[in-house]
Amino acid sequence: MFTHDIDPIIATLGGIHLWWYGLSYSLGFLNAHFFVRRHRGQLGLSTQAVLDLSLLLAVGVLVGGRLVQIVCYEWPFYSEHPEFASAFWLGGMATHGLMLGGLFGVWAFARLHGKSFLETADVLAIPGAFILGVGRLGNFIDGQIVGSVTSAWWAVKFPDADGFRHPVVLYDGLKNLLIIPLLALLARRRPPAGVLTGAFLFLYAFPRILVDIFREYSTTLLGIPTGQSLNIAMSVAGLALWCARRNSPQSARAATMDKESAHGQGWRRAAFTALLVFSLTMPSDWTQDVPQRYGKRHPGLVHSSIYPAIGARN
Repeated sequence: MFTHDIDPIIATLGGIHLWWYGLSYSLGFLNAHFFVRRHRGQLGLSTQAVLDLSLLLAVGVLVGGRLVQIVCYEWPFYSEHPEFASAFWLGGMATHGLMLGGLFGVWAFARLHGKSFLETADVLAIPGAFILGVGRLGNFIDGQIVGSVTSAWWAVKFPDADGFRHPVVLYDGLKNLLIIPLLALLARRRPPAGVLTGAFLFLYAFPRILVDIFREYSTTLLGIPTGQSLNIAMSVAGLALWCARRNSPQSARAATMDKESAHGQGWRRAAFTALLVFSLTMPSDWTQDVPQRYGKRHPGLVHSSIYPAIGARN
């Protein structure tokens, strides 16, 4: 058995805490950017268009994760404290929202650049699985999202939970990383547009139903744990898209390369870099719990100017 005593904070600069969980987003966004840049010929993208896609993907992931957290998990808290809705640095991101927001960002890019939404989403399926995999590692390092009590030899004693628990985030993170070779194998067969996206959604959500059996949820949706409701919905949507597109004829349209232009690349690079740095400020866990929980290991956290006394106002 393992006692978790990993410091969730990488460093503190000017009173701002940099978190291992936030680093997983920065690494995931960078990986997606370089992956698309290597495969930009497949979509006919210029360097500037790759930056646009990276920006919209990152913004979609961050906004989607936050919105689903607010609506599906912490609505009672946010309905009383709407001023914290945009306070990413207080924690609170939902994994299903990351995926939905990322897909919306891809859709927005496809509309702006006249590209196929499904073809673009397919290219991002593999880096998407990577983001979700390293994100779960960030959850574990931060010591949050615990499973049920167990006597298994690999059980973990988390800082803010009684007893030894299933490390469900490690189960889910391993599952997400194992999706990558499966998607790579499927991609080699050059399936019709949309198949990789559907397979990614299904392979993420359906096995997670089994993983989440070992997870403790404090909220419900439609009478079952919130995450399980979202797992089922995403499994059905992914399987439907996978099956619907599997027998579709492959597109014979050749991708036309966007014109390269140095104009505007500077601010795009600066904006993307700013998002990578901003992501470092995000901790794991729910907004309403972060100051009290992490304050046990970092007493100054509760009194920091960027961490108001949420507990006293809740």
